[in-house]
Amino acid sequence: MAGEWGEVQLSEVAVIASGKRPLVVSKNPTPTCQVPVIGGGGPSGFTDKALYDGRILITGRVGTLGKLFAPSGPCWPSDNALVIQPRSSQTDAVFLRYALQLVISKAVGMNRGAANPLITQVDLGRLAIANPPLPEQRAIAHILGTLDDKIELNRRMSETLEATARALFESWFVRFDPVRRNMARKGRGQPSPAASRHPLPLGEGRGEGVVESHAFDHLFPDRLVDSELGEIPEGWRVGRLGDVAENLRRGVQPDCIAPNTPYIALEHMPRRSIALFDWGTAEGIESNKFEFKKGEILFGKLRPYFHKVGVAPVDGVCSTDIVVIVPRQHVWTAFVLGHVSSLEFVDYTNAGSSGTKMPRTSWADMARYEIVLPPESVAETFNTLVQPLIEQIISGIRESRTLAALRDALLPKLIRGGIRVRDAERFLKERGL
Repeated sequence: MAGEWGEVQLSEVAVIASGKRPLVVSKNPTPTCQVPVIGGGGPSGFTDKALYDGRILITGRVGTLGKLFAPSGPCWPSDNALVIQPRSSQTDAVFLRYALQLVISKAVGMNRGAANPLITQVDLGRLAIANPPLPEQRAIAHILGTLDDKIELNRRMSETLEATARALFESWFVRFDPVRRNMARKGRGQPSPAASRHPLPLGEGRGEGVVESHAFDHLFPDRLVDSELGEIPEGWRVGRLGDVAENLRRGVQPDCIAPNTPYIALEHMPRRSIALFDWGTAEGIESNKFEFKKGEILFGKLRPYFHKVGVAPVDGVCSTDIVVIVPRQHVWTAFVLGHVSSLEFVDYTNAGSSGTKMPRTSWADMARYEIVLPPESVAETFNTLVQPLIEQIISGIRESRTLAALRDALLPKLIRGGIRVRDAERFLKERGL
């Protein structure tokens, strides 16, 4: 039903085309491959040029039906995806995305074939969608788009917060910048730095904030010494990840898990981001899982090159293809996260993984990863600086989940004409949105 708006077939208001196989594909972005390739399941690599500028919808045509992607920039849809665009200026592109989102699950019932279910452009074009007047389309798109914009803002903020923490980690524990600054002071005959009474919080001040403020240089020595890992700060030592972290295998059977328990599987974890915005529930799971607590680190051990590492935003359970990593002492939390989410660590786990088609790493191998261990006082200070950033990321995730629930509740009512835009605006205003 589409309320008073009436319905039309998708093909009447949209052009549906097939994607194409790119000639050049890279798993990771390179100087010559920066354009994301998007398949039926989402981003699947990068290529050297764009097929579309991003003002399109993409849905899977083989196996991953019912998923919609709306790229924000240039992209290349692969040949296992279908591309959907408004047929004329009388159809608002954003409204089309929401209207199609409401009915796209019906495409699953149009599958052709058993081994490799497929949907054709003609079949997809038969989907019936609501068709209100263009002004109503734009008003509906504005309301729903406002909520999605807030969700996107939280995602970008989490990226900024993570980048800030990463910059400090690399400065302190990879490049040893404070040590080198102290060495330079010593070479100039200047006294060792004193503790700052008012250190800048991360993200403030010049450049990289506290990385540039030198507020914590007094915690570091003024000399580098040789080690089996190269030069390291004097007084620090070479150790292994297992010295400061452990894998807690809290196994739990499916009949002992409440149906509404948050459940995280590999498909819920984004690549190269510690922010886990998505999860499901344990309802219907049939195999053993691992329990995790909020703030613990989740590492995808299956195909580790996918770089799926995140901080648990809630208590819940996860797939056994995910390693739950916990610091042996709380002060090492941010330090451990910095290492296990790094490209170097992911490359290490990938190189040592076993299996050809489905390579897996193991905690035993992960625990042997060699690292440079600072004094506990340095790790504690780093943790004090980074933990508030992690909490901000988790807070943004929770807000985004609330906003998504509101959007999902309003979407069918607005699209079908069950409520008017002015009523939806009043509803959101009452909730401070």
